[in-house]
Amino acid sequence: MTLNKRQEHLLNKVIKEHIRQAEPISSEHLKKRYKIDLSSATIRNEMQRLTDLGYLYQPHTSAGRVPTDKGYRYLVDSLIDADAFDDEIDKEIREMKKAQDCLAFLQETNKLLSSLSSGLVFSFLPDGNFCLREGWIRVFKDPEFSDIRYTRRFLSMIDSFEKNIDEFDLGDFSIKIYIGKEVPIPKSEDFSILVSKFSFKEREGILSIMGPKRMPYNLNVPLINSVIRILKENNL
Repeated sequence: MTLNKRQEHLLNKVIKEHIRQAEPISSEHLKKRYKIDLSSATIRNEMQRLTDLGYLYQPHTSAGRVPTDKGYRYLVDSLIDADAFDDEIDKEIREMKKAQDCLAFLQETNKLLSSLSSGLVFSFLPDGNFCLREGWIRVFKDPEFSDIRYTRRFLSMIDSFEKNIDEFDLGDFSIKIYIGKEVPIPKSEDFSILVSKFSFKEREGILSIMGPKRMPYNLNVPLINSVIRILKENNL
């Protein structure tokens, strides 16, 4: 179902605030923070409608709302359709592509992406069975990882991802985004994986950003898109 402009606007704000705060978001909070020109009652009614439609859910009776997988998917699909890129990041990646070999390019790219993203950046070169991971400290700062059981599930997901990359649909050189229950790995419904194939100087590999579902998609999607687009431009 297509949302109207008001619903879409409110959904995007709930997602943005939940990503920022890691807490359920109330109608009063939205109205105050974004100076929304609607009554609190109208905002509550629209948020209830979004809940009924499956884009939000209410963890507790007295709490605000949290995005569902469907809510995140609505946001992510709009980012993909917009073909979002970041010009400043593009410039840095263009410098990195001057690297003499694929491994050096990946090492520099992973460092850049991990410094900008709150997720774990993962690269894989099948022909050498080489894995590179950057961003452990940053991703473990997310409040979700204060729960040791959550941390163990995340580590288990990474291990399964490395062993079962073939389970992911990576047929072409475009970003694929798996949110929550879409992740084809057992017990991974709390996480999201952004992944794409790439080609550099006749070597193919895989680039991914993974972390909690509450990741900044509006940042992470352009990050990977910029890498893939620049590599495609010159058929590297």
